[in-house]
Amino acid sequence: MLRVMLLLLLICLSSGCSRLRFVIDAVPAEEDLTETTVMEDGRGGFSLGGPDKIALMDVSGVIFDARRPGLATRGENPLARFTESLRRAEKDNRVKAVIVRINSPGGSVTASDVMYRELSHFKGHTGKPVVILMADVAASGGYYLACAGDEIIAHPTTITGSIGVVMQTFNFSEGMRRIGIRADAIVSGPNKPVGSPFEPMPAEHRALLQGIVNEFHENFLAVVKQNRPQLSEDKLLDITDGSIVTGARAAELGLIDSLGDLHDAFDSAKRRANLTRARLVKYHRPLEHVGSAYAQASAASTASSQINLLQLNVDASFLTEQVGFYYLWDPRVW
Repeated sequence: MLRVMLLLLLICLSSGCSRLRFVIDAVPAEEDLTETTVMEDGRGGFSLGGPDKIALMDVSGVIFDARRPGLATRGENPLARFTESLRRAEKDNRVKAVIVRINSPGGSVTASDVMYRELSHFKGHTGKPVVILMADVAASGGYYLACAGDEIIAHPTTITGSIGVVMQTFNFSEGMRRIGIRADAIVSGPNKPVGSPFEPMPAEHRALLQGIVNEFHENFLAVVKQNRPQLSEDKLLDITDGSIVTGARAAELGLIDSLGDLHDAFDSAKRRANLTRARLVKYHRPLEHVGSAYAQASAASTASSQINLLQLNVDASFLTEQVGFYYLWDPRVW
């Protein structure tokens, strides 16, 4: 706490405190998700009235099973947050349908698959309709997750697709050789150092990793085939090579069902739940300000935030720390 206070003091001094405000207040110990009504039929403002609800859940930023770090905070695990939201909607009998708004370039293979399975389980167990709304980006693992919905709606300007797998490796062996450094690992078997950045990658190691990439890609294709049965084999081959497309193009190809916005998704969710009126509620932590349906909705980037005066990097990317296979589209990384 002392370090955090000193950090805030430094920021204040560096910026002249011209536009910063710090508030110290008593906060509730309870951290369970709460809800705020962000849209309602026939009413101009928010209301507590009306028994039937549509739950709005955001999946924003890179999908992974770890806390997302932030400035002076431990951050939150996006996978845990998503499953917690699903459990709340499952237990609330007044929630008749769910809108999952995706603004994500994807993430790790396993975390994307777990989210997909959790949403599929929720849909099958509760019978509550699920409408997917794609925001700025719903690519790769973001599209993988979208396949679990009953209907996919995207903005014309959404970037989606990127159906494929990547494992990024780095190799420093040539640079090390030039300055007289040689790696000398003691291993228990010939495939133990697979992917090592300190030695040239032999063909058998590349073949092993390529086999895993191919297996995960086939799994991705199976999910798309299962949930988009209207796609022909020829068209599927054309659009599953990793290419990205706009929402408008995705509608033409059959990757999504229609173009629209949050109001269209709300109307579709009501129609699927046989409702004429409903409240759209957004789940959030007690201290998160929700002034509209778009609050906390956009975090698709994996880039770092920087407070320039103090050169403080708040890195939201996990890629430099977690090696693995990804359903992810991010040209800055690859």
